[in-house]
Amino acid sequence: MRFPSLAWTLVVAVGLAGCRSAAPAAAPMVPDPAPAAAAPEPTSDLAPPPDEAPPEPVAEALPADPLPGEEAPAEAGDPHAVQREALEMCEQAEAAFERGEIEEAVAALDRAYELMLELPGDGEDEFVQAKEDVRLLVAGLVTRIYQAGRTPPAAPRTSWDLALPIVSNDHVQREIRSMTTVERDQFLDGYRRSGRYRPMILAKLAEAGLPAQLSWLPLVESWFKVRALSRASALGMWQFISSTGMRYGLRRDAWVDERFDPEKSTDAAIAYLVELHALFGDWPKALAGYNCGEARVHRLQRRSEEYLDFWDLYEMLPRETRRYVPRLFAALQIIEDPAKYGVTLPEPDPADGDTTTVRVERAVKLQELAGAVALDAGALAELNPELRHRATPQRAYDLRVPTGYEEAVLAKLESVPVWKRPVVEYTTHRVRSGETLSVIARRYGSSVSAIMRANGLRSANRIWPGQRLRIPSRGAPVVRTVSQTGGDHGLRRYRVSRGDTLGAIAAAHGVSLSALLHANGLTTRSTIHPGQSLVVP
Repeated sequence: MRFPSLAWTLVVAVGLAGCRSAAPAAAPMVPDPAPAAAAPEPTSDLAPPPDEAPPEPVAEALPADPLPGEEAPAEAGDPHAVQREALEMCEQAEAAFERGEIEEAVAALDRAYELMLELPGDGEDEFVQAKEDVRLLVAGLVTRIYQAGRTPPAAPRTSWDLALPIVSNDHVQREIRSMTTVERDQFLDGYRRSGRYRPMILAKLAEAGLPAQLSWLPLVESWFKVRALSRASALGMWQFISSTGMRYGLRRDAWVDERFDPEKSTDAAIAYLVELHALFGDWPKALAGYNCGEARVHRLQRRSEEYLDFWDLYEMLPRETRRYVPRLFAALQIIEDPAKYGVTLPEPDPADGDTTTVRVERAVKLQELAGAVALDAGALAELNPELRHRATPQRAYDLRVPTGYEEAVLAKLESVPVWKRPVVEYTTHRVRSGETLSVIARRYGSSVSAIMRANGLRSANRIWPGQRLRIPSRGAPVVRTVSQTGGDHGLRRYRVSRGDTLGAIAAAHGVSLSALLHANGLTTRSTIHPGQSLVVP
């Protein structure tokens, strides 16, 4: 591999994309904003004005559910599989760089770049931002590798406007009518819920020098629901897709998804907003980029040599984004003068009390641990929403607990049984004429939503005879013991299925990718094939 030429290609690509820095030097990436934001698909459950069709709802992510499109193997050539493998290679490159293994990091980056080029282009809206995210991840890591050992100059602090320029036009007035009528209950519930998080958000915005009005963005994104889930796979209060969250250091694995963490996702959202404002020069366009992805807004802006503001681009933007900025302006006006709109705002919920962390090094269910120390059943889960199974990982983890409970948790920890994470198995089903997803789900004891997530389906009606579907089911572990005649009899092994990747296999079984590669004498460039037997360390 000619690494200098790859680096040069990436530097040129970054310049053509808008002359901005690639990705910030984020936290280690063993830990995919765009906030719901960067996904091209609608990401909120906000009800529309009466004259428009309702958008897809934001659901509450169930703790034990696999995240959409992240744990299911995909057919060869599936763009979702290509995207996942590209992100896995970025993670592998990050880990290798942190270990000082530069050549291995370079090889993984080269592979990630190749995969990024395989992703669909402008014609596939779903992958526009994902492709941009992977490119920026690779470019950022290339820059870090070449700057290793140097001290980069400190970035000058930008002077920000202290307030958003609020506009009140017909689009904003329509959203005000919606929020004060058909969405009134959701608006009031979201306002009440905001009390738990806005003090923290306001403090972080002030530290970054950003407008305080941005603290109401989660009201528009998710009604301040920490476990919000959109059909575009955007998660959390700030609605990040996985690739953009990864760009800003949000860890995501089989146990943890930091997009659900209010504080960490707020830090990521602020970093993203800072970059967007630097790219577009004003807040309305920056917010549009937050919603549908900067790649799309930048592409629309480049079509004209003249300066275009948000309202110039309005008709060219996706429907959800056209409503997004007016919705924030509408929410700000209602909150500033609720009586004018016939609204009585409720008392916000109190913020969480003082907390501290306790180092836990075994997998235990939070409900059982809470019961052991006389806390409410859901108390620990509320304080640690990033834990996908409401259980601590099978590794060292700093568990957030109420201040004063540290000693009790440590004393009772050994008495709580170890919890084993259920592994999702997949069966391949060929669709027959006349079959529906509900019929198929009943046959396999699965659910329509789980099958849709596993296959990246946007509609339950878009299946056809002969189509192959991955059917997820929970139960027996995927790892199987393979009889051997040699000295390794009884080793834990995994039989590769079509569509598997090394990263997905490692994540499914709670081991690192580097450990899986080492156990099988493989490298980041190795290929695997269906039927191959792998040792699982």
